Amino acid sequence: MKNNNHIQVIPNDVLAQAQTKIDEAMEILASYLMSLTPDERRKMPKAGRKSINFVEKSFEYAKQNPGLVPAFLDMETFGIDVEGSRRLWTLINSVRQLEQHLCDTEMSAGSEAYQAALKFYSFVKMAAKQNLMGAKTVFQELKVRFPRRKRKTDESSPTPAVKESPQP
Repeated sequence: MKNNNHIQVIPNDVLAQAQTKIDEAMEILASYLMSLTPDERRKMPKAGRKSINFVEKSFEYAKQNPGLVPAFLDMETFGIDVEGSRRLWTLINSVRQLEQHLCDTEMSAGSEAYQAALKFYSFVKMAAKQNLMGAKTVFQELKVRFPRRKRKTDESSPTPAVKESPQP
């Protein structure tokens, strides 16, 4: 392990406080949030950042030019959707940043722990070969993580022919 970047454990009380805040946010927003089925998500036109800019411009033009708004377009609902999208986008970006930091920290901690475990495993493997007391039991328990692949021994297939050097 060249660099061990993850050098502290987040205290349980800090994690509990964070979980409480996440739960509170879920509770606060629950009546405003939706759950879509995978099929609904697939069928729905997606509005990314560029589309949102188009939507906002369209809404502003529609407000400024009511004569161009078709009778079937409900401007009040249009406005609610535009504002909802704008406000949620800001919140989503904050949550995504938090998620990225959590994922990066977990990945770093997991990677460093895995590297340490591999070093321990390598040492135990050597110790088991040298019959150190207790090493074989530990090695037997840990080696299941690395199952050996059985080599295919297909006797029906001919062994590759060895090319002979051309004779002078």
